[in-house]
Amino acid sequence: MINMPEVKMGLVGVSRDCFPIELARQRLASVAAACRKRKLSVLVAETIIENEADALKAVRELTRKGANAVAIYLGNFGPEGPTTIFARAFGKPFMLCGAAEESRTSLVDGRGDAYCGMLNASLNVSLRGLRAYLPPMPIGLPAQVAEMVENFIPVARVVLGVQSLKIFGFGPRPQDFYACNAPIEPLYRLGIEVMENSELDLLMLYKSVAGRKKEIEAIRADMARELGGGNRHPEKLPALAQYELALTTFFEKNLGSRQFGVFADKCWPAFEAAFGFVPCYVNSRLAARGIPVACEVDIYGAVSEYMAQLASLQAVTILDVNNTVPADLPVADLKGASRADLFMGFHCGNTASGCLSRGFAMKYQLIMHRLLEHGKQPDITCGTLEGTLKAGAATVYRLQSTHAGHLQSYVAEGAVLPVDPCSFGGIGVIAIPDFARFYRYVLLQKCFPHHTALAFAHAGRTLVDATRLLGVEDVQAPRAAGNLYPDENPFG
Repeated sequence: MINMPEVKMGLVGVSRDCFPIELARQRLASVAAACRKRKLSVLVAETIIENEADALKAVRELTRKGANAVAIYLGNFGPEGPTTIFARAFGKPFMLCGAAEESRTSLVDGRGDAYCGMLNASLNVSLRGLRAYLPPMPIGLPAQVAEMVENFIPVARVVLGVQSLKIFGFGPRPQDFYACNAPIEPLYRLGIEVMENSELDLLMLYKSVAGRKKEIEAIRADMARELGGGNRHPEKLPALAQYELALTTFFEKNLGSRQFGVFADKCWPAFEAAFGFVPCYVNSRLAARGIPVACEVDIYGAVSEYMAQLASLQAVTILDVNNTVPADLPVADLKGASRADLFMGFHCGNTASGCLSRGFAMKYQLIMHRLLEHGKQPDITCGTLEGTLKAGAATVYRLQSTHAGHLQSYVAEGAVLPVDPCSFGGIGVIAIPDFARFYRYVLLQKCFPHHTALAFAHAGRTLVDATRLLGVEDVQAPRAAGNLYPDENPFG
């Protein structure tokens, strides 16, 4: 997959000048060795930070080595001022961690007191208006610190990706889709750039690549190979291939100051009459390559998809939290959920083929057909990739701004069940323990929209930590029975 940052993890030690610097140096070397044992590539700074000059020297060293994230390791108590001066000057995601004491025999000359120093370092981080990643228990022996570094890498990847992201929007949201509102100021606050365009821009872009016949034919042939026996509307492939070429060309030419990009595109109702097809299948193919495309100009949905992709390193999709599961639809294993917790995630047909079970096919969009071609053979409503979502681990995630510019988020882990949903579109039965109350007291109570990003993995830990590291304080997850939500009636 393309369109994602590579984390180059730096490792730097700090030492308070009233402690032996060799203690910090030796402990740092042990952590580096433990990282190598876990097959983690780390860029170790030779500079041990004792003072402000060392802090700036370490920044220059790690920058020269190419580090774009760093674990700051308190080999002893550590100097909180130079430590946070380094973090501020380095300007990339950073983790604070420190050395546990190794033995009762080294508690005089070899005691480091990082457990105490971490308190001062964390306070100074706050005083400077910085945000540090703190592991659940940030003090440990070398093997434990190496595990902390490993857990920090995907968190850093999400943060780096978001801070270098550009969103390409085409068209206004559909009528009555007020849920797809997108206040821009909070996106800027996250470091995201936004480029909004009209549907006419998209149409002109589509027409501008019509003469590139060889490229269009190559894409068409690739589509036919992917679809195989599910190619129900082969006559639509040339137009879909032209549309894919238009989007990828635009993507490559318009990243500008950013390194990565996602789309949030208008896809109905005028699109079909103007272009002659539904764009869902192309959206699915771009998602498979690492370029999520959110439907219905859902800009925050596109960001949510991208963050879920960075956390899981897999293709993701965007779905409606759509409908309940009838009692007569048999489910053998609820995966720890109750029947009330089950729901179906659905969208027209934008999920990558690799995320669908066998038997997927390109079809027509039934709901749009009712609206646009009622009583006629499907034509302009063809172009969805339909099938049942692949069973297995799942995480639903949403980042959203309220109308007042307050960023909030939710994360929930569960599973896509190996159940026939007996319906149409890209759809699956999703089980998340305690989701029924979560739906009521988080999704509804906090006014989240109907779209959710779905990662086909358990990525909750990374998404929670990364979202908070980006400065989003309101991050919600399902609560078990007996652990009430703030607005939940204690009397049931």
